Amino acid sequence: MAGEGLEDIVAGKSAISTIDGKRGVLTYRGISIHDLADFSCFEETVFLLWFGRLPKAVELRRFSDQISKEIFLPKQVEAWLKTLPSEANPMSLLRTGVSLLGLVDPDENGPNTMEQPAPGVSIIGQLAAAEPGFGPNTPNYRKAVRLIGQMPALVAAIQRHKKNLGFVEPLKGRSVAYNFLYMLNGVEPDDESVKIFDQCLVLHADHEFNASTFAARVTAGTLSDLHSAVVAAIGALKGSLHGGANTEVMQMLREISDPAQAKEWVKDALAKKKKIMGFGHRMYKTEDPRATHLRRMSEYLCKKVGQAEWFEVSRSIEEAMLELKNIRPNVDFYSASTYYCLGIDPEIYTPIFAISRMSGWAAHILEQLANNRLIRPSAEYVGIENQAYTPMNQR
Repeated sequence: MAGEGLEDIVAGKSAISTIDGKRGVLTYRGISIHDLADFSCFEETVFLLWFGRLPKAVELRRFSDQISKEIFLPKQVEAWLKTLPSEANPMSLLRTGVSLLGLVDPDENGPNTMEQPAPGVSIIGQLAAAEPGFGPNTPNYRKAVRLIGQMPALVAAIQRHKKNLGFVEPLKGRSVAYNFLYMLNGVEPDDESVKIFDQCLVLHADHEFNASTFAARVTAGTLSDLHSAVVAAIGALKGSLHGGANTEVMQMLREISDPAQAKEWVKDALAKKKKIMGFGHRMYKTEDPRATHLRRMSEYLCKKVGQAEWFEVSRSIEEAMLELKNIRPNVDFYSASTYYCLGIDPEIYTPIFAISRMSGWAAHILEQLANNRLIRPSAEYVGIENQAYTPMNQR
């Protein structure tokens, strides 16, 4: 019998990322997340996930330029967003916004919208044969590049819409991390903030067959279009068991507010059988390797902006959870205070997750199509056997 929620079930093969939960290891294309967080950038990580290798300098420049040119919202999407109530759920806005981006995408009505490569021709082979830095000339590749740029533009616009602020045009030639913070806050960010947010994007880029990624692959496997696969992923991410934990972490930090009160707060919450958000992960038996970096980011950034209390409360909660439950933080825990000190509202924490994970979703969609077979698992029937039909007049 399959594990509940397909736990421990291998659902397919992938060469994109892997998790060793016992040792707390996460790799993208075989490269440690620690090395990528320390030395890479988001655009290079996207290249790695899609192309299967690290880029040469000229390839990275061209690829980054290609993405930078797509960091804007089509006027139709801007106009649509302005018609909606500011109190709308940000993930609902993101889900519907991506669907609308699909409707106005230049490749939406072209031939072979969800093309499959010829048998034996992988997406990696297509990319290797393409001009360096530009990728294959296919609708899916072009759509994926657009969405890498459009996603941060859409999320920034959503936060500004919710604050009844005008939209900010991106700056030419800037990175995803830079332009997102600029379009979000309306002021040019400093280099340290850009570097920290860029590292956050790297850390969240992919995580094997998580719920949203699997939803994207299932949809892609039907040969639906790429935007539909991404909308399916966003729909899965919207669920509270997948996305949104760091939003609840920030709410917890605000409620506790005093580091000296953290342990008693945790004790009381555990006694009432409340879930402490941002702790534990089905895949990791030790510390989530992404949390290692986010802890350092939180400490540095909270002190830098004069809000050290958020890190101090977080650290006190972590110590209490380790003492009382022997459970360590996951990727969501320290990302809450990190994002907050970057001027990001907690209600768009989950949409920000989607900005980064768009890179992984696209990689998995392309990989699924490279050797596609419709994903259609069987179910173990546990219902009534051999039940006779009862006519209406005998019920």
